[in-house]
Amino acid sequence: MTRLPGGVGISGLTVYDWEAADGLCGGTPHMHLVCSEAYVVTGGAGSVQTLAASGFADTPLHPGDLVWFTPGTIHRLVNDGGLRLVVLMQNSGLPEAGDAVFTFPAPVLSDAHAYQAAAALTGDQAAAARRRRDLALEGFLALREGGLQEFHSAAHRLKSDLLDDWQIRWRDGPLAAAVETGRQLDRLKAGDLSHLGHGEVSRLERPEQPLFGMCGLLHPYPVPDPPTRSLRGSSGSPHLRPPKELL
Repeated sequence: MTRLPGGVGISGLTVYDWEAADGLCGGTPHMHLVCSEAYVVTGGAGSVQTLAASGFADTPLHPGDLVWFTPGTIHRLVNDGGLRLVVLMQNSGLPEAGDAVFTFPAPVLSDAHAYQAAAALTGDQAAAARRRRDLALEGFLALREGGLQEFHSAAHRLKSDLLDDWQIRWRDGPLAAAVETGRQLDRLKAGDLSHLGHGEVSRLERPEQPLFGMCGLLHPYPVPDPPTRSLRGSSGSPHLRPPKELL
C-alpha cells in the first residue's frame, strides 16, 4: 500500500458534546510543535478557539468550511451541535509520535511523570478523556491571561527526547515524498516517463470502531509507515498506525 499523498494523515472526527466548566461543549485544548492541522467541516456547527502569540481568536465552523493553523497555535474545538470534521494532519507519523502537548496547568507541565499520568487514558476511556479535557481546559483558561512563552518552554522540555525520532519520521515520510516529486520532475524534463508505468490505487475502508481522541471520537484512517528500518515493528515488516496522536 502506498502512503497517503504528501505524507498527510486523515481522520473523521465527531467532536465531544461534553459540557465543560465554562459552559461550552467540546474537545481538549492542545498545541502541535511541528505539525499544521486542517479541518474540513462536514456537519453541525461550532468553532475553534485558538491562542497564539498574536492573541486569542474564535473562528466559526460550518459545513463546507476549511480552516487550518500552523504549529504553535493552541486550539480547542467547541461543539454547538453535531459538529463533525475531516481532520488533515501534516507530517503523518509525527502527531501520533507525541507532537501534541496538552495545556495542563503549569505544575503538571513541569513534571514529566505527572504529565504522562494526566495524558493517559486508563480505566474507563470516556471518563478518562473527559478528565483530561477538563484539566487541559483549566490550563488553557489560565494561558489566556498570560504565560504563553512559559508554556512553549515547558512543551519543549517534555518532548526534547523525541526530536531525533521525529526527524527520522519527517525525513523518511513527508520529505521523502517531496524529494520523489522532484525526481519525477527531473525525469519528465529528461523525457523519461518510466514512473507513469507504475501507477497504482490504494483503498482504505472507514474505520468502524471510534477511538477517544483529543477533541472527540476519532475514525482514523491508518497509513503504512515509510520503508525504513528505524520505524518498523519487531518483525521488520511495515505496520499500520492511526494518523492522529491518541494519548
